Amino acid sequence: MNSNGRTRVGKYEVGRTIGEGNFAKVKFARNVETGESVAIKILDKDKVLKHKMIGQIKREISTMKLIKHPNVIQMHEVMASKTKIYIILEFVTGGELFDKILNHGRLKEDEARKYFQQLINAVDYCHSRGVYHRDLKPENLLLDSDGVLKVSDFGLSALSPQVQENGLLYTTCGTPNYVAPEVINDKGYDGSKADLWSCGVILYVLMAGYLPFDDSNLMELYKKISKANFTCPPWFSTSAKKLIKKILDPNVKTRITIAEVMETEWFKKGYEPPSFEKTNISLDDVDTVFDESMVIFFCLITKYRKMSFNLSEDCCFQWQNPGNLVIERKEGRPMLMNAFQLISTSQGLNLSSLFEKHMGVVRRQTRFTSKCPAEEIISKIEEAATPMGFDVMKHNYKMKLQGSKTGRKGHLLVATEVFEVAPSLYMVELRKSKGDTLEFNKFYKNLSTSLKDIVWRTDASNEGAENECPQAKLYE
Repeated sequence: MNSNGRTRVGKYEVGRTIGEGNFAKVKFARNVETGESVAIKILDKDKVLKHKMIGQIKREISTMKLIKHPNVIQMHEVMASKTKIYIILEFVTGGELFDKILNHGRLKEDEARKYFQQLINAVDYCHSRGVYHRDLKPENLLLDSDGVLKVSDFGLSALSPQVQENGLLYTTCGTPNYVAPEVINDKGYDGSKADLWSCGVILYVLMAGYLPFDDSNLMELYKKISKANFTCPPWFSTSAKKLIKKILDPNVKTRITIAEVMETEWFKKGYEPPSFEKTNISLDDVDTVFDESMVIFFCLITKYRKMSFNLSEDCCFQWQNPGNLVIERKEGRPMLMNAFQLISTSQGLNLSSLFEKHMGVVRRQTRFTSKCPAEEIISKIEEAATPMGFDVMKHNYKMKLQGSKTGRKGHLLVATEVFEVAPSLYMVELRKSKGDTLEFNKFYKNLSTSLKDIVWRTDASNEGAENECPQAKLYE
């Protein structure tokens, strides 16, 4: 542990939250032995058990153990404490491919082809290992600092043992706009051909900048998908149009296969096969993460050590290195964010995105800086959010803002955290945890108006301002 109150999970020093869902949080972390940056996916065991998700989590862990490919997010290890499961993942800094399209619009055909080639490489390898992703979309495709595509989020994936005797899968899942028609029809589907359909939709989106199938009415959307009712824009090359139409063929029997895609002239242009070592992986130890008797045993050992050495809160069993401890300490001050961690909040380590407002882009999180004391920042946010109909839950320098009204996707839930980036300078991050992104943007616009007296401003218009903590330029 160090003086700024960071949490330590085994050999990992845990930092800021970089993603959040209903059952898990993803946090930035650093391996204190090697200095390597990682992402830690933290799952609450009680929630996993309550929602009967043990099978799904085991599949996700098994899948990520099986897939060791340069175009797939790598899982380093898994640990489990009495209350939590920790999945240690490769940390990538280039953001989502989806954000690249939002920021810059459609891609040129050669660039789209490069990403599509990497996507097909990854999906083909997954299928060779008996893994079917089942939720391929640009939001689940990440980019590293070199622009290399990485497939992520195997939470809905299926493994070969789930395939029925007739070779089909039957669980309907995925994101509607990207789902193959046979998945919608609920009569069984071939996982490899369903994944390829999603790849075809992704290729269309990369080159067009919009979806081939879209409708606010879900039934109408399904009709368009079932009939493959779409047209290619005029800027698509003839060979690209031909390939996309072969992939987005509603007839599974005549739909092109991945092997046939890789043999097309359009795909082979500038193609570089991936280079990596294939290893044999055992899944025999996956159940250990959920073995309560082993976890309790190590907790008892840790409890004894606490009595002897006054260690703090939790213990952790790690299947690769049994006996590893997780030591957590309550934060008594805002988390200190050093220069590298500050830069890591910016997509692709491009510092311009820290200080430039991207107009017209729908964001799921936003940040601002303030020179006011952290306690005052928290107090001001609470004062501003309460009249807007939000319930406020505070814990040290973190807040949860829960909307009282039901929106398009349920109640809006906003996670807020204050970070110290320098003496008397704080960064405040607001992130949508649940609800609709457009509603989050509207909420933030109203909130920022109420907070204008605590936000630091760096531009020339600051001169002559009367406020002690004047308004700042916001950065995304």
